[in-house]
Amino acid sequence: MTVESTAARTPRRSAGSKAGTTGTKRTRTTAKKDAGTEPQLVQLLTPEGKRVKNAEYDKYVAGITPEELRGLYRDMVLTRRFDAEATSLQRQGELGLWASLLGQEAAQIGSGRATREDDYVFPTYREHGVAWCRGVDPANLLGMFRGVNNGGWDPNSNNFQLYTIVIGSQTLHATGYAMGVAKDGADSAVIAYFGDGASSQGDVAESFTFSAVYNAPVVFFCQNNQWAISEPTEKQSRVPIYQRAQGFGFPGVRVDGNDVLGVLAVTRWALERARGGEGPTLVEAFTYRMGAHTTSDDPTRYRGDEERQAWEAKDPILRLRRYLEASNHADEGFFAELEAESEALGKRVREAVRAMPDPDHFAIFENAYADGHALVDEERSQFAAYQASFADEGGN
Repeated sequence: MTVESTAARTPRRSAGSKAGTTGTKRTRTTAKKDAGTEPQLVQLLTPEGKRVKNAEYDKYVAGITPEELRGLYRDMVLTRRFDAEATSLQRQGELGLWASLLGQEAAQIGSGRATREDDYVFPTYREHGVAWCRGVDPANLLGMFRGVNNGGWDPNSNNFQLYTIVIGSQTLHATGYAMGVAKDGADSAVIAYFGDGASSQGDVAESFTFSAVYNAPVVFFCQNNQWAISEPTEKQSRVPIYQRAQGFGFPGVRVDGNDVLGVLAVTRWALERARGGEGPTLVEAFTYRMGAHTTSDDPTRYRGDEERQAWEAKDPILRLRRYLEASNHADEGFFAELEAESEALGKRVREAVRAMPDPDHFAIFENAYADGHALVDEERSQFAAYQASFADEGGN
């Protein structure tokens, strides 16, 4: 589904241009609004599936068609099905680990569909929905978690970087890439994903500083799912995360992360700012991690059932279904076909994972140095001897 034109845009402006001044005014306005007791929250679709008007952001989804709405719903359903299959595969011993996105589908699909083909995405390790939007085969995401590769896709084929396990470091990579985009004179944008826990990392603060000073065309997209493993958000920040942007000199906005239309609109706005030369933006998608941090985590040890139940009432897929049904944009036939498609996807992913070949145990030594190295040769020989020690006397 195409949701953004690839037509050329206005050439990038410098930080001191009129566009940069507009960005500063927006920051000051945001700061004034945030002086109230409650954080501002952009929401276009309520948990009950009611469409609400928003004077600032409605224009970014004004032309959306029923077909595109069904496409957003399909994206979220298939992403959730793939995620559930991956979790099951880990429990069956087919994967070493899995980081579920359950509950965060709207944040990922809405932002992913806001990007253009020539934009570049820097994910963490949970952006399965964004990967889906960028055309990465779900089966390719699982190779790293199965331990057969370090990433199963070419980042430059989809402008989607490999998953980043080190917390927060991808924001630095995204900022540097965005600075390069600006120097090249391109009108594309960069988007970097991270979680509320990663917002406490020094790498993120450094990224904010560099992107602001160099007016880099980057969107920092924070999925605030309320828990950094077992630490709640209030132990990460004394203020709402999106307000941190003010201290670095660029705008921040909080959007209902379970509202796919709101996320789509806000991310489009932020990406257009970046492409237009107005510098970085911090988007905080206020959402919730329904499952465990990863399959090695037990969330029942640090949060109650009541909290999860309250967030389940805000389910991103259910609210869009309610809107589709109330607007007569989808019928039972559509939902039935999608259910069958999701089951077929689960089956395909399951079969693909189990058919993945084991990697060449010695490949890691071949990719350390271009021209070889004595120490690597020694380590290769030691590893070969170790492998050979498992063979019995008969050579079996």
